Amino acid sequence: MNNDLTPPPLPTAPYAGFWLRFVAFIIDVIVGNILAFMVGLIGGVALGVYIGASGMNQEEGAAMLQRLMILFQLAGALTMWLYFAIMESSPWRATLGKKALGLYVTDIEGRRIGFLRAMGRYLAKCFSAILLCIGFMMAGWTQRKQALHDMMASTLVYRKS
Repeated sequence: MNNDLTPPPLPTAPYAGFWLRFVAFIIDVIVGNILAFMVGLIGGVALGVYIGASGMNQEEGAAMLQRLMILFQLAGALTMWLYFAIMESSPWRATLGKKALGLYVTDIEGRRIGFLRAMGRYLAKCFSAILLCIGFMMAGWTQRKQALHDMMASTLVYRKS
């Protein structure tokens, strides 16, 4: 019986460090922004068709567009949130950026994380961003290369060996 507080043995794959995760994040931001742009474009085209079909004049259409910009921004944020949550809880266990670099996300026991944990992990990145992104940088010096949001969500990021 093991009574000390050491973590259980984990998969043999090495942990993914800060710089690999940073490059994967840059790729994911590009992919996520393309997805968010497409969502916004579809919404903008639909709005343009509606404005044209309803017979609004240009000033009324511009006023409506200004009011709906907040909705488009929220749709973009939701797109990013869903992109990360769906991809990291998928059988790939990785976003496209992580997949490209051979990284994957697991729970503490090395199992695939569920959608709710992946959603919480993404939201916890807000805490990692507070105070000059030190929470993200923690992946460079913690024993298991965990960022603050990984600790909060009880997740690990591995590199395929």
